[in-house]
Formats: sequence, structure tokens, C-alpha cells
Amino acid sequence: METRLTTAPIRTDWTRDEIASLFDLPFTELLFRAAEVHRAHHRPEEVQLCTLLSIKTGGCPEDCGYCSQSASAESGVKATKLMDVREVLQKAAQARDAGSQRFCMGAAWRNPKDRDMGKIVEIVSGVRAMGMETCMTLGMLTPEQAAQLKAAGLDYYNHNVDSGPEYYERVVSTRSYADRLDTLETVREAGINVCSGGIVGMGETRADRVGFVHTLATLERHPESVPINALVPVKGTVLGDMLADTPLAKIDDIEFVRTVAAARIAMPLSMVRLSAGRESMSEATQALCFLAGANSIFTGDKLLTAPNAGEDEDMAMLTRLGLKPMEGPEPMRAMVHEDDLASA
Repeated sequence: METRLTTAPIRTDWTRDEIASLFDLPFTELLFRAAEVHRAHHRPEEVQLCTLLSIKTGGCPEDCGYCSQSASAESGVKATKLMDVREVLQKAAQARDAGSQRFCMGAAWRNPKDRDMGKIVEIVSGVRAMGMETCMTLGMLTPEQAAQLKAAGLDYYNHNVDSGPEYYERVVSTRSYADRLDTLETVREAGINVCSGGIVGMGETRADRVGFVHTLATLERHPESVPINALVPVKGTVLGDMLADTPLAKIDDIEFVRTVAAARIAMPLSMVRLSAGRESMSEATQALCFLAGANSIFTGDKLLTAPNAGEDEDMAMLTRLGLKPMEGPEPMRAMVHEDDLASA
């Protein structure tokens, strides 16, 4: 199946009203438009497989209301030390052999200490040597740390904005929205690809979801990767306890698909990834997400500390849907490579 490539300019000047109008479209019209955008830039039969590993769990000093790894949460998650390099590389090899293209690693830190960077750099270099794409999420970074990660060969850095700027303040108090945007700028200036998305279903309104998409779609350069999570309400976390046994404990499936579709239209070249919360979605809902432009998933039975659909179940679903694992480079990275060749 061929991709109908388009030369239409990529917009970064979206207004909130324009994105709100996307959300307000009749559902079938929104999906039709999103599918058209998706097919203009991506191979619609391909889904990128990624694996996420927690390399340092729990004990985080941040107070993010959704997170079971916060030191202030009573979720039962025990703090651990940074994993041994060899153990991480073994997990990466297993993920590669299972078909994953990208290996993502997360550490529950506000920011990495300089003493940890040697080990982190060794991990990045080792995973890259396996031929896999690498992604790290370690909290806030200094320019010097970002430069170290770039030199080690890090492909992506994940730092989610979580929500729209107005609702964010109701979820996190230990780090500002500006702090998150500053970290994204630090990563971008270091020459590392950006992975940034958020969580829906935290009790926010549609206007907040509009604000979330608007923030990412108006960055000077769109994130190469946009993970969209559905909240997994964990007992002992602020949001898990607050939303327990309420209609807000799970976002409406159609609204979740609308969010995916709006992100696809506003950020045509980005990889839009179904992340946490997918294990509670039906195959029909996931199929609608793929139709709406999602083209990446996390495989394996765990996402950091949250449950996830297993690899066998995922492959069976993709087979039933006639989809296959992605093998080539993502459009934004391929475009940058072609520009480099042209200027050489």
C-alpha cells in the first residue's frame, strides 16, 4: 500500500478555536479528515511497536496526582535503585527479538543526578548498538546532560506536558508548565528528537483537551512522537482516589478517539502513540484509534508500573486488523535525513 505524500506545509499556528472546531465535528467526519491526513504522510497499514521499561522505579519527589511512583502516593510501589546496565540491555534484546523498533526507558526522578549520567550514557550506547531506537524519560535536564545524551546516541527524549496549561495546575504543583516546556526546548536545542504527549481522563473538560493538543501543535517544531494516555486510576494516588467509583474514572471511548484524531490533523507528521490505558480498551476502540491516525503502541505486559496488553495479544489484534509492525524510519526523521543529504 503506497503512501500519498503531500507537500502541504506543516502548520504551527493553530488557534484554540480551530482545534476546538475539530473536536466538535460529527464523529464520522472527524475520522474521515484524520484518516486523509494520516494517509498523506504515513503508511496506514503500519504500526510502530515500542517497549517501555522502568529502569528506576518509585520514590519520585514530584506530586503528580496520577502517578503511582510519587513518594507522596500510597500506592504500594516501592522505590528501587537504577537498574544494572547488563539487565537493561538484556530486556532491550528481548524487546528487539519480539519485534519492537524502539526501546523506551523511564526513571522516576525529578531530574537525573550527574553521578547517574555515566550509567545512563552506557545504557543508551548499548541499546543503540543493538540497532534499536532509544528513548529516555528522566525528568528535567540541564543543557549539559542533554548534550551527554545526544553524544551517546539518544534518539528521543520523552517529557510529557500532561494536559492543557489550565488543568495542569490542578494535577501537579511541584513542577510548572513552563518547566516542562523549558525541558522540551533544552532537548530540542541538543538535537534530540522530542516525545511529548499527555493524559486524558483525569477529570478535565474538552476545553482542557483542546488546550493540550494546542500546546503541542504550536511548538516551533511538532514533537516527533506524541503519546496519548488514558488515565489508569491507581488506588493511593490523588486522582485514583478522587475519581474512584465515579463516571469520570474512565474517559468516554469516543472522546478518546476524538483526541487522537485532533492530534493527527494538527500534527500530521508526528507518530501518535496509544499508551497507558490501552489494556482497558476494546479492540473496536483501538481500531477506531488506528483509523483516526494512531500509528504506534507500547507492547509488553507492563508500562512502567501500569498493566498493558501483552505482546501475543497485540500481534493477534494487529493480524485481525490487517496491520503490520513498522520497519522503516518515521516521516519526520526521514525528512530530516533527506534534508541533510540535499545540503551535503
